[in-house]
Amino acid sequence: MHIAYVVVTIVVALANGYAAVLNFAGAESVRVVADEVRVSPRWMIPFGILLACGAVGLLAGFAVPVLGMAAAIGLVVYFICAVSAHIRVRDPKVAGAVSFLVMAVGALVVGLGYHNRW
Repeated sequence: MHIAYVVVTIVVALANGYAAVLNFAGAESVRVVADEVRVSPRWMIPFGILLACGAVGLLAGFAVPVLGMAAAIGLVVYFICAVSAHIRVRDPKVAGAVSFLVMAVGALVVGLGYHNRW
């Protein structure tokens, strides 16, 4: 279980860190998605901050497990909102948000399993 916890946590942290960098850089791909779900581009920096905090929190969870769990829960909530935004506008390209939601849930599940919080 230790290996699964470490690998999943690092992969999810890297994915969210990369997404945060794309938000901070104002990447075209991020702007296109924001336009499709009718979210103002001015929200990209705050969203990037949330993603970066989630990524850092997951990694901090190696030292302080409660921070990792809080970060994983925060990312799950964030991506539930992201999926909801896609559904709200009937966007057929919801797969990216769903995949990040699945990763966040995975990080939460392995974290709970590893730290015996069932």
